[in-house]
Amino acid sequence: MRPYGNSPKTKSIILMLGSALFFAFMTAFVKKAGDLPFMEKALFRNLISFLIAFSVLQVKRQTLWGKRENRKILILRGLVGSLGILLYFYSIDRLIIADASMLNKLSSFFVIVFARILLKNRIRLFQLTALILALAGSALIIKPGFQFSSTGPAVICALSAVAAGLAYTLVSYLGGREDSYTIVFYFSLISTVICLPVLLVNPVLPSPAQALFLLGAGITAAGGQFLLTSAYRYAPAGEVSIYQYSQIVFASLLGIVFFSERPDLYSLIGYGLIFAGGYYIFHKAKTRNP
Repeated sequence: MRPYGNSPKTKSIILMLGSALFFAFMTAFVKKAGDLPFMEKALFRNLISFLIAFSVLQVKRQTLWGKRENRKILILRGLVGSLGILLYFYSIDRLIIADASMLNKLSSFFVIVFARILLKNRIRLFQLTALILALAGSALIIKPGFQFSSTGPAVICALSAVAAGLAYTLVSYLGGREDSYTIVFYFSLISTVICLPVLLVNPVLPSPAQALFLLGAGITAAGGQFLLTSAYRYAPAGEVSIYQYSQIVFASLLGIVFFSERPDLYSLIGYGLIFAGGYYIFHKAKTRNP
């Protein structure tokens, strides 16, 4: 009998926790890069993913461009994913990183909505309940008001989750049709093409320290993505996806250590509601697929 510690599910949980830690560090590195344009930060983040995906596809001797019938969806996924990254990076500089990370995690709930619209998946009552909890939690984090300086970045971060939710839904559609590295290649290439012209018009040379933080953001983003992909190979998403929320714990600790950030009471309650919605979906998926 195989020890529990070596079980596929345990490996998946460890990989998921590692992925969450990497993504938390990515967020911290982006913020530590300081007053550089957010599009420059996004360029560095995606350029490393582009180089990795390109190299792997070359080694595997696979076409870069995927199947002809999937190219429109690949391009759409790249455009929507790029929009999500740009909105998220804009908000990171203006929010505490725990708030930004939690609002970005709303993407998993928007997947439910877009899967219904695009893939005709049925929305079940427990999913609707979880979605309402998540929206209530996000309202407490956003704290709607009339001053853009406080509310605007939080709304923009929530919109990044909407874009990410649509992008993940398109990835789900492409999952059985295209190699994961082809999907990453399109996304990172399109993001680079979008960001590069803006930087050529108004380039800002990073300091050595800023360049290191940008490099760290790119490496941790790529590492987090690959660990996440590996985690889903060992266990179904419904059984381990809840561990993605550990990113909020890691982000909160990094925010305290590096930025002296502390979420307020409303944000903490909002975290609890969003986590409760995520746990409810996790619990129902587990009981439906024991």
